[in-house]
Order: sequence, then structure tokens, then C-alpha cells
Amino acid sequence: MSGGVDSSVAALLLKRQKYNVTGVFMRCYNLDGCAERDARDAQRVAAKIGIPFYVWDFEREYKKRVVKYMVDGYRKGITPNPDVMCNKEIKFGLFLKKALSLGADYVATGHYVRITRSPNKFAKSVSGATPKSYPSQTCLASLYVARDAKKDQSYFLWTLTQEQLQHCLFPIGGYTKPQVRAIAKKAGLGTAEKKDSQGICFLGDISLFDFLKKKIKAKKGAILTTDGIEIGEHEGAWFYTIGQRHGLNLNQKQGALNIHGNVKTKPHYVVAKDVKENIIVVAEGEENAALFQKNVKFTATLFSPAVAEPLRKKKTLSVFARVRYRQPLFPAKLKKNGKNIVLEFRKPQKFVAPGQSAVLYSKTGEVLGGGVIRL
Repeated sequence: MSGGVDSSVAALLLKRQKYNVTGVFMRCYNLDGCAERDARDAQRVAAKIGIPFYVWDFEREYKKRVVKYMVDGYRKGITPNPDVMCNKEIKFGLFLKKALSLGADYVATGHYVRITRSPNKFAKSVSGATPKSYPSQTCLASLYVARDAKKDQSYFLWTLTQEQLQHCLFPIGGYTKPQVRAIAKKAGLGTAEKKDSQGICFLGDISLFDFLKKKIKAKKGAILTTDGIEIGEHEGAWFYTIGQRHGLNLNQKQGALNIHGNVKTKPHYVVAKDVKENIIVVAEGEENAALFQKNVKFTATLFSPAVAEPLRKKKTLSVFARVRYRQPLFPAKLKKNGKNIVLEFRKPQKFVAPGQSAVLYSKTGEVLGGGVIRL
């Protein structure tokens, strides 16, 4: 229970469904002091609905597995996704492991995602042996996009394995956000009107740029156009991400930008960066060809049995995908070429950032897996 309305309603719905519910607040790394307030909000909700409440401290592990992962990623020049890593390592890693060790059957969260369970036809191969890449359970758990497309969080959960999903519940995945708030309000929960958290959770109101500057030394470098013309200066290539528009200091080179009087150029976007040489390359206009990519490779992958076996046999598989959160799904082909796995887009996609996730879906919205992007 995070202290927000979503996990509050998740706990309430499970209680109404006669589950034996225990509320747990995870104390992780937090910079703006909101964790204490959130913990109190969660405790009040637990008291209101009549369930036990505990606080588990994962701050040290969170710093090591999520914060360090993020900082190291930016230092290397990629754009890591701390939300994906938090779900993998903390919520459905350490938290799940501890909950099961204490006798829980399931962990439940306020994520907007649906889960179904069906007979596992992939549990055994034709020969009768159980392949190492497949779960041995007779039940196959499948993730699906949430009913509320605007709140769907399946993009951040592609790393969950069958072993983890077997013990997961997502009570609000079939509801819209307004419905969740209405349930909370009718039940008299104090979190009913609480605002949603935005951005990276542990930063609060602190900007990512300001946080990273305390961890990674700033160093001025050149901003170049795709033609190699210097048009500005940045504070370190590692602080920027592909597709970034704001925070670019281009005004120093107005002549190179052909800015005269009131005539202005279109917005510029980061299309490439060289951390070793400390250079950023930008392109003008959001439809500039330099912003688009035709395919990506993966540095790490996890595919559901529904993808792993067909891919092994066919080497090519038609899927739907997204390469950033809330992006509309687009058709693509997953191809296996030796040891490399490539996701080839039917139409080129823009703002594809190394370090972010490419998540795969079926036409019915089932999460088929994903990987960490490398170009």
C-alpha cells in the first residue's frame, strides 16, 4: 500500500472478496520527505477497512538495485527505466519473496493491468521433458493491458516471470480511474481525492537533471546539427536522452540557427549523443527523419511461453509493440538471427532511446514479453 488511491482500493476490493488481507507499506529511497505522509495515509486506509498494517524497509536495497542502476545507466549514455527495475527487483522481487516466506499466497498491488490464468500447454515439450525456459506449473498466468488505456501500466511489468506472476493479483485492472476514485469515495477512504504521483517516484518535486548533477560531474560540450554545425552548448551528454526537446541551450548560436527578428526555427530534438566525445546531435522538427528508427536490438529479454516456442521454431513472429510508455501499439516483427533478437517495425518509430524498454503484445492486448533497447 503506497498511500495512494489505487492501492487503497485494491486492498478494499480484496477484503470484500473475502481474502485475508494484510497491508504493507514499502519504505524505499525518497528525497522530498513524502514517504512519511504516504505511510500515514496507507495506515489510515488499513485501519478504515480493518486490516493489519506493516512497514517494511527496503531503502538500502532500493538504493543499490534501482537508484544506482539509474545513475550508472545515465553515466554510460543510455536512458534507463527505474520503474521497470523497481518492479523487477523490489516490488515483485524482494517484497514478493519476503511475503511468501511469511506465509502469503499472493501479493497484490494497485497497478492498472489485468491477469488471467489458464491451462499451461507449454508446461511440457513433446518429449515429455520440461524445458528450462518454461514454468512447470499447470496454470499459465498471462498479463493483459488494463481496461483504462490511459492508466495502463503493463509497459512497466514485462520483466515478471511465470514464477512471480503465479503469486500476483491486480484487483483494479478491470476498472477505470474515475471508477476507482468513486469506490474510494463511497467507502470513505481518505485517499479518494489524493493526486497521482508524477515522474520518478523517489525524486518527488526534485528534477531528474538536478538529481543527476549531484551524482555525475557536469562537463560542457557542443550541440551539433545533423550536418555537423555547432549551434549550442550542453552540460554533459550523459544528462540528455533521445527525443529530448527541453533544456537545450541553443540561443548562443542564433546565427547558425538562422533566427532573424521574429522568425524562429522549429523545436530541436536530441537524435544522437556521444558520451566519449561529449557531443549531442539535434535535429529540427518533430517529423525529422533523423528522429526515426526502423528496428532495435535487445540487451536483455524475457518472453512469455506464447512467444518463446514459436520464435524458436519460426525465427520470425508478428507482434504489436511500444517503445515508450503510453505510446499507441504498432505492428512489428520479432526476428531471431543467431544469438541476436531484433524487433523490426512496420513503420519507423521516433524517440527510440537505448536503455528504455520495448514491450511486446498480442492483438488482444496480452503482454508477450520485452527487452532493453540497444540500437
